[in-house]
Amino acid sequence: MSEIYGKYDRVRAIPQQRVIEKMDAYMDRRDYAGAERHLLYWLEEARMGGDLRGMLMVRNELVGHYRKTEEWEKAMASADAALELLERLDFDNTISAGTTYVNIATMLNAYGDNARAIEYFEKARPLYEQSAATRPALLGGLYNNMALTCVSLKRFDEADALYDLAMDQMAKCQNGALEQAVTCLNRANLVEDRDGLEAGEHAIYELLEQASALLRTPELPRDGYYAYVCEKCAPTYDYYGWFAEASALNEEAERIYAAGN
Repeated sequence: MSEIYGKYDRVRAIPQQRVIEKMDAYMDRRDYAGAERHLLYWLEEARMGGDLRGMLMVRNELVGHYRKTEEWEKAMASADAALELLERLDFDNTISAGTTYVNIATMLNAYGDNARAIEYFEKARPLYEQSAATRPALLGGLYNNMALTCVSLKRFDEADALYDLAMDQMAKCQNGALEQAVTCLNRANLVEDRDGLEAGEHAIYELLEQASALLRTPELPRDGYYAYVCEKCAPTYDYYGWFAEASALNEEAERIYAAGN
């Protein structure tokens, strides 16, 4: 059943930037329950005010939130609602559509439905690449996450090329070293899947070293997002036997979260 109802003489737009900033504050404290309440509150405010653009923004945030908390039924429902909003807004060929497709594809990849994920990435890619207004961070995120799906589908050459593109785009971003570090670790997994652990050992070691150096870039703000990336990277180091590195990343994440409480 559609969540979009009624006609409004006057739209009451929600403060999108404030909603995102408050969401970031919840994530800095790792308060997932608070983050969900926050997003659902503003979703209802947008709905009651007839703010379809605001609803789309919140639905995209909810797709990502439920991906992180692995609440797949809720993630799928928010994805369906976001697609309905795109149609209602006639946003099919916009960057907003590309962002929605990337969010849905990334969620589907995390869920393990890579066949559907790649379809959404392939819908998003031309929308991003053909617009001069697409920020490098958006393109980098698309390339990195699309490459992950290609690896899952054993499309290794395509994934390797996408990781090159992701590194180039993130080099243009403020604090892009964080995303580059993630890309290096993802690439290490690609090397193992393609070449095997023994044959790929040297290349994997170099990628782990490169990621470690990027994570320690002095200019990076040690904030909630930095902590999230540390947590995201630590299991890869643990898997490859870099136990001290994994421990240091987890400790840094805990320190940042504790300071945010």
